[in-house]
Amino acid sequence: MGNISSSKKSKNSLYPLLIEYLEFCEVDKNLAQSTIKMYDFYLNDFLNWLSGFLSKENLVVRDLTTENIHKYRVALNRRKSSKSSERYKRSTQKTFLVAVRAFLKYLIVEKEFDVPSPDQIILGKESDRVPNVLNSEQLERLFSVQDLNKRSGVRDRAILETLFSTGLRVSELVALDVDDINLKTGEFTVVGKGGKARIVYLSDAAKEWIRRYLSTRHDDFKPLFLRYSGKNMDDNDSEGESLRLSARSIQRMVKKYTLRAGIAIDATPHTLRHTFATGLLSEGADLRSVQELLGHSDVSTTQIYTHITDKKLKDVHKKFHKDIIPEDTED
Repeated sequence: MGNISSSKKSKNSLYPLLIEYLEFCEVDKNLAQSTIKMYDFYLNDFLNWLSGFLSKENLVVRDLTTENIHKYRVALNRRKSSKSSERYKRSTQKTFLVAVRAFLKYLIVEKEFDVPSPDQIILGKESDRVPNVLNSEQLERLFSVQDLNKRSGVRDRAILETLFSTGLRVSELVALDVDDINLKTGEFTVVGKGGKARIVYLSDAAKEWIRRYLSTRHDDFKPLFLRYSGKNMDDNDSEGESLRLSARSIQRMVKKYTLRAGIAIDATPHTLRHTFATGLLSEGADLRSVQELLGHSDVSTTQIYTHITDKKLKDVHKKFHKDIIPEDTED
């Protein structure tokens, strides 16, 4: 009798179910490790809050009530950031709630538990988020401040050209290997979020700078972009994996060149991805094509860039009427 009770208790305990869900995300859904890590963080935050709210350590499925989830949402809305001492933005709250919704869906579909529907968790409307983009003059300045007498400068120019040419996420860029790149065709396949593969294209400028960068290398290492400073290469690392440039290094590099170029925008690698997307839309590309090139699973994610292109259309419209229709003159 005791064993049956223990088994039933384990089956309905939320913390073990959370571990099962994270394993499900890794094996069955093939989510990126970074995504799983964030789900782990958000859902542990939820369960730890629930444990404190209910004053009980062993949380079970029946503790997932609509009322308790609502109370968690209220607590999130009132929570302040430890860094800024400001209340969480709607976008921040949304990331926590999306994880809770995904967990509830798993419990319903995969485990057949009777828990509140994910649809009952209303995410709330966020303020429109307009991404930063660089104009042509700012891009030209950003691409002209590298010290090309250094191999790191040639490498950095190749990185910037590749980011702008392809719209890659920084995580996708650092994962590239030399053998991934086809400089003859100027196109290659990259695997993005959720294991979603897509084809990206290199501009002539990007191809030329990657060639120049590779000509500075005299090694057979696997990573496309190598670091030239920091800790020594790991022992027995024949492929040079320990020399692979990190995402953080590229973020610092973009910030350095942004400041050197005197650009007022707080640019990041993602700013080049935003600039890539808005440039395509401005030149007449349709939203679905841009969605494919960016690797977005949902076109609604891509629609954020229409805010910028709509503003440009408004400016064009205003200029047209100012040029065509003369101002009122006295009789």
